[in-house]
Amino acid sequence: MSEDGNTSTPNISYTNFFLVGFPGLSEWRPFLVLPLTFLYVTIISANALVIHTVAAQQSLHQPMYVLIALLLAVNICAATTVMPKMLEGFVHYANPISLHGCLAQMFFIYFTLLLDYNLLLAMALDRYVAICHPLRYSDLMTSHLLGVLAFFTLTRSLGVAVPLVVLTSRARFSCGDLTFNNHLGLAMRLATVSFDLALLGTSYTRIIYAAFRISSGGARAKALHTCGSHLLVILTIYLSGLSTSIVFRVAKTVSQDVQNLLSAIYLLLPGTLNPVIYGVRTREIRQHIEKIFISLSSSP
Repeated sequence: MSEDGNTSTPNISYTNFFLVGFPGLSEWRPFLVLPLTFLYVTIISANALVIHTVAAQQSLHQPMYVLIALLLAVNICAATTVMPKMLEGFVHYANPISLHGCLAQMFFIYFTLLLDYNLLLAMALDRYVAICHPLRYSDLMTSHLLGVLAFFTLTRSLGVAVPLVVLTSRARFSCGDLTFNNHLGLAMRLATVSFDLALLGTSYTRIIYAAFRISSGGARAKALHTCGSHLLVILTIYLSGLSTSIVFRVAKTVSQDVQNLLSAIYLLLPGTLNPVIYGVRTREIRQHIEKIFISLSSSP
């Protein structure tokens, strides 16, 4: 992001900026609009299909499937936060954005990413109860508990995203010192990710251990298969985030195009892969989606 001015003084903080996007791909901008638009439409359609399937089928109104639908809804929000402005930048070389618009986009990016992390924790809790305490699952995983988890998810996400955006809004975008903001943001991110990974690692270790102790081979395979889907999603989100963080730590040796590309992948990859993982690997969802396509193909 570059300021729209040629001079800067310590007493001035710019309020209008230009999103430079991928400066090294300026000649290819017109050719990238169509594939990126197709990607955005695909993300919206694939996630919406799984959400519709869960909402329309009474048999899928269970905590695990509700949490999957919420995660995919967050994927749609994350893509919508990023893609329209990105596409505008490929259509118009000069892509202006106000400070308030930049802060709003920053908030929703942080907020949706944190929602992803928190929903993964809720899904880990659901699988822990289902596999480690199956006889008490219906008594423990109630609609009331889902409401509590939703409140916790929203509150924790806001509790991290809001302070970061407020601190950024108070910075001077000229010669202001942003060291404190950068260090605080990094510290909050490390604390959040470390805490979440510790909980996820502990939960799934106990889940997998309990799954291997299930006497029925079919039930054991189903439990491991379901956990495998969740673990794939966790790896997708956290590994893409880790690769982005590593690149930004060594930013001096990496071009701006590569940095921006990795950031875009980090934000869009979950929305691209999650509906495929859950739509294909979750048998109950896959069967209902197949029925939808069969009915559409057979209708006149």
